[in-house]
Amino acid sequence: MGRQQQRRLRTLVVDGAVRRWTVRRRVLPAYDDCRLSLSFFTEGHRAGTGRRLTLVFAPGPLRIVSNTYFEAGTVLRLPDREYLNLHEPGTARRLLHAAAPALDRHPAVRDVEVDGWPYFDRVVDGRPAAGAQLSPASASR
Repeated sequence: MGRQQQRRLRTLVVDGAVRRWTVRRRVLPAYDDCRLSLSFFTEGHRAGTGRRLTLVFAPGPLRIVSNTYFEAGTVLRLPDREYLNLHEPGTARRLLHAAAPALDRHPAVRDVEVDGWPYFDRVVDGRPAAGAQLSPASASR
């Protein structure tokens, strides 16, 4: 997937609400510092009235994030080899549904950033994301 494709804002409509979404990849020399992020934007985010929810996937024990051209956007859990491709609209919709309550827990925070792995587990296993931690990227502007 080319660089232009990676930065594209896509549209997702859920229950009549329009959200924009994108997948970003940060590749650094040390693999442990690489990140894949899936961000959802509500209407008005650029104008300062909307909100952003970002799910961040970092490599870890038994957790792999792709940092290659052919597997762009893929996150993988070992040892069962379950994976999701963040570029797929169905995957984005399921992760949004799982993680959207994080916005409700902190209504004053404009940009909310959460660890994506508990939501990965919830989507793949069909169980609640126990221990999903919220870490605000920044306070309301």
